[in-house]
Amino acid sequence: MITTELSYLTWTTIITALMWMPYVLNLIAVRGLVAAVSYPVDPKPLAPWAARMKQAHANAIENLVVFATLVLVAHIAGVNNEVTAIACAVYFWARVVHFVVLGFGIPWIRTLSFVTGFGCQLALAWQILM
Repeated sequence: MITTELSYLTWTTIITALMWMPYVLNLIAVRGLVAAVSYPVDPKPLAPWAARMKQAHANAIENLVVFATLVLVAHIAGVNNEVTAIACAVYFWARVVHFVVLGFGIPWIRTLSFVTGFGCQLALAWQILM
């Protein structure tokens, strides 16, 4: 059975898997297709927004490892409840916000969205351990 938690894990994984597209399109626009798929000696830099989105994507991948592990452990342990469902929903939206605002270079909301996502991971861990 697909729980709310597993559903949000799936959506979080899908959105993380798609985050490379904007910055790779910028890479192709800036460097051209041939340079984008090769290893140029002196490559042109990405646009600032694209470089930030690349950082956001890397951060999302790093945090997906923790989030996915916690969701799967909670599922296996049978501790899914309202707290875990809300934590997973909030985590998903916090990661979407983090990606967008980091791309636009909005520091305070970026930090708030990251901390919110981390808080959701802590909430999941708390439900598992308690």
